[in-house]
Amino acid sequence: MIKKLLFFCFLLTYAFSFSQNPALSENASVSIFTCGRGNELYSTFGHTAIRIKDLNNNLDVVYNYGAFDFRTENFYLKFVKGDLQYFINATSFEDFIFEYQADNREVVEQTLALSLAKKQELFELLNASLYSEERNYTYKFIDRNCTTMVVDKINAILGKKLIDKVDDKSISYRSLLYPYFDNHFYYKLGINIIFGVKTDSKAEKLFLPVELMHSLDQAKVNQKPIVSKKETLVEGATLSNTFSFVNSIYFIALILLVIVVINNKYVSLIYLFISGILGIFLCLVGLYSDHEEVLWNYNALLFNPLYCILGLLSVVWFRKMATICFLTTLLYIAIMIGKPHLPLMIPFILANNYILLRLVKQAKKAQDSSSKS
Repeated sequence: MIKKLLFFCFLLTYAFSFSQNPALSENASVSIFTCGRGNELYSTFGHTAIRIKDLNNNLDVVYNYGAFDFRTENFYLKFVKGDLQYFINATSFEDFIFEYQADNREVVEQTLALSLAKKQELFELLNASLYSEERNYTYKFIDRNCTTMVVDKINAILGKKLIDKVDDKSISYRSLLYPYFDNHFYYKLGINIIFGVKTDSKAEKLFLPVELMHSLDQAKVNQKPIVSKKETLVEGATLSNTFSFVNSIYFIALILLVIVVINNKYVSLIYLFISGILGIFLCLVGLYSDHEEVLWNYNALLFNPLYCILGLLSVVWFRKMATICFLTTLLYIAIMIGKPHLPLMIPFILANNYILLRLVKQAKKAQDSSSKS
């Protein structure tokens, strides 16, 4: 019984300690961490976090809006759907830095020149997020992530949209993201196939960690730079960019070439059927997902859902459907002009149309033979 009472008193004390935010001292500092890219898909774009340091209060905490739980039920379905819950967590500075040192990922710290009142306001705002319903938020690739959440918090305490994007806003989101996948060919291919029209719009949103770092470098409060100090805490390693034939467009082109050279009707129809299934997926995922990035996907013009029924059609209808597929491919090529991922799609454009054209000729030949007999 005594042990239960002691444990209950401990819980009360623990909860009360977090309900009261300590007053930061004059020596308190607020800084933004920009973390380098990693080898995993979720770390491809780097990371942003906020550090609150006050040695007078024995405080050195890093707040991180990029936490998620792989154990979430139906994790990948929720991610595709666009309702996966990310959350803010807090960890000690030592634990945070150790993780990035272990992964050889760069960490750059920018100390912000804020008044004590603004530091306190941000501290309370972060703790309010940490210990309330605001702890969880629905992740959105461009509109709501670890960087945008930090930008929102800083702008909130400043009372205006002081932190804004300074990098090139004239390029598209797709062009901006394209180089990030140089070390991950199949990620690059898959992402550019599943992304739709939104990613071809101008990249005006500040959502990447490195862009926030650049914006902070140029931001000013009361005509003075908001960054009072900038230093690299972890040097990090440069991501290797070694060529691998298997992980390249050349390997995909080789597979497509083999399919073409085999020159078998059933192999060709199976390939087109698989392409059509992919097209159906691209159409349906736009209806299923809340991610605006996958809406209105013109790649379905190349991976045409009509491919799925070609093997079931009579010769006359086959030729009609093939004509429609040729026209959609021409429309696709017109849309793709100037797009960064056009080189990735060229092997599919050539293979699909060559196979389709050959099947049309075979169908016509079979029809002519039938007529003569």
